[in-house]
Amino acid sequence: MGVKDLQDLKKIAMLRSQIESKTVEDIMDTEYPSIGPDEKLNDALLLMKDTGYQDIPVVDDGEYIGTICYGSILKKKSIALDSRVRNLINTPPVITKDMGLTKVAEIMILNNLRQVPVVNSNKKKIIGCIGRMQMIDLVIGIKAFKDVKVFEIMNTPVESVKDNQLLDDALEIMRELDIRTVPVTDNGNRIVGIVGMKEVIENNWKSTSKTVGDISGKSKKVSTTIESVCMSAVKSVKWNDDIEMAVELMSDNGISTVPVTEDDKLVGIITQYDIIELISACRERQYLFIQLSGLDDEDKALAPSIYDTIKDEVEKINKMVLPESLSINVARYNEKGDKNKYSVTGRLIASGRAFSAKQVDWDLVKTVDDLMKKIVDMVIDDKDSTTTLRRRKR
Repeated sequence: MGVKDLQDLKKIAMLRSQIESKTVEDIMDTEYPSIGPDEKLNDALLLMKDTGYQDIPVVDDGEYIGTICYGSILKKKSIALDSRVRNLINTPPVITKDMGLTKVAEIMILNNLRQVPVVNSNKKKIIGCIGRMQMIDLVIGIKAFKDVKVFEIMNTPVESVKDNQLLDDALEIMRELDIRTVPVTDNGNRIVGIVGMKEVIENNWKSTSKTVGDISGKSKKVSTTIESVCMSAVKSVKWNDDIEMAVELMSDNGISTVPVTEDDKLVGIITQYDIIELISACRERQYLFIQLSGLDDEDKALAPSIYDTIKDEVEKINKMVLPESLSINVARYNEKGDKNKYSVTGRLIASGRAFSAKQVDWDLVKTVDDLMKKIVDMVIDDKDSTTTLRRRKR
């Protein structure tokens, strides 16, 4: 059975049953880092660096009051590193021990969380944390997932940098696509390394650093070469490996991102997020699950128009396949003065298949519209083509 067979509702129900046979208490981590609201931002970043947690619970006198998130910190480039944690507290959804794991996956995807606190019934005390690694481990041992191939859910095409480029070039890709890891290739498109925000921070963290911009590279040009800082011992999978192999690589090596190759060339990338999105797609729901993230306050007024555009294109998709979830992320950046340019990425799970696309333009609604049309074309092409990697590459 491949992913395409998940359109069979009985098979989806079987997968859901196998996932839900585990409980939150079975997989949660009872040893987790936490920080107080009056500690400094610099302390939080060091704790993230040392523990690998990117969403750290904030606890005041034993009571959970929110989290401090790596992604939120990076957006505050002018904030001082000696600022108090309480100034950056987020209040994302929490989970309880009686919640189903497909619902947990949905919460993680909807809010782009890497770790989620597990709280007691009154939601004031933390009893554990569930991270993406604990969630993807659910895939191991479930036969139906073992039969799903990497090419069926990987992201392709994939942005990469050459080993002779600058770290600043990798940072530009991360900012534009709102991602934190970029593959490194040689001139023959062979994978030779991988670089992420961890390497950026370790390279830029100086005793003289005063703001987040100083360590994230946002306040200066980063002239360091990629090859001098990237991880070179890269774990990869082949395009026709099963996803259990990718998950085992992630689990055994404590990594979140695995490049995908064909004939030693980079053809895609698979992440923990992709696996959790597939788990979320097994959740029983009556309506299409749509995630729209990354809108700034001034763009939120455009949300109704964006949803109208999505609705029109989803209706076309619904005539061909069964759409289960659609995630759209908006990233914006200044390219000409004060005018914003938008980079919008979308990922549709439909009949168990994954379709990913990207669109860049100056008008947000038009960008989303063009993105959705691109996804519709991908669904049409996939439906009309045979199941081979070469016909899926775009």
